[in-house]
Amino acid sequence: MIKLVACDLDGTLFNSDMIVSEENAKAIHEAQANGIEFLVATGRAPQESRSLLQDADVKSGFINLNGALVFDQAGKLRVKHTISSDKAQKICQLLHQYGFYFEIVTADNNYTENLNARISNVAHLMVDLNPGMNFKLAVAISAGSESIMNMTQVDSFEELFKNPKIEVMKIIVFDHRGHEAFDDVIPAIEQLGDLVVTSSSSSNIEINSVKAQKGLALLDYAESKNIKREEIAAIGDNLNDESMIREAGIGVAMGNAVPAIKKLAQVVTKTNNEDGVAFILRKFIEDNKLSR
Repeated sequence: MIKLVACDLDGTLFNSDMIVSEENAKAIHEAQANGIEFLVATGRAPQESRSLLQDADVKSGFINLNGALVFDQAGKLRVKHTISSDKAQKICQLLHQYGFYFEIVTADNNYTENLNARISNVAHLMVDLNPGMNFKLAVAISAGSESIMNMTQVDSFEELFKNPKIEVMKIIVFDHRGHEAFDDVIPAIEQLGDLVVTSSSSSNIEINSVKAQKGLALLDYAESKNIKREEIAAIGDNLNDESMIREAGIGVAMGNAVPAIKKLAQVVTKTNNEDGVAFILRKFIEDNKLSR
């Protein structure tokens, strides 16, 4: 019997228009009415992820920034795992050395050194996550999206670190050339220790504290609610979903998921443009009714 479902956003709950479809929203409400807790698990920051779900009237707990922050449905902070300031500065030095565009993410803000580069890189990300979308349209969507452009531009990240109150939760690195572009820098980052490098598309990598992983956050959250591992399902499409799909009792891959996630999961649902989340949630609802 499934009591808790953790669900990724990009490429999973969101369709190619970057919204929650009416069918997915309806199925979430149905699941919640039938005693299934719905938990959003995303690499996005708290404020951004909440604003993106408001129009769909979806209320849930959140695993944010790949597990760096975990909030219950009431908005209470349950977990926080930061990257130390010293280590974050070393990462920034490495990324500048390799010539990458990257962003620093805190609990309440995203920081960039170049907003124009933000638009271009997010557009490449959208094309990567949504086959069939052309780059020109993606640029228009990125530039016109308040949530995507809700960032703070700084002259230099070095200036940012002079503020002792800054807590780095995640560093995200972009390159439209694909994962091969990161082959040299990933080992250099990992050598710094106590870090985990994941990805939400072929055009980025995401750097967190080793304790900040969706799977670990999901199990900790479930334990706090007295929910057993076999009562948990996790839905995702990309490599930063690997840990939660591995740790959940039932791992669900989207129809549009990368091959590694499909291979790992026990179940494959429909694609994000075919309301794949709604499809599997309704199956869980029916299966729960049969097991009572």
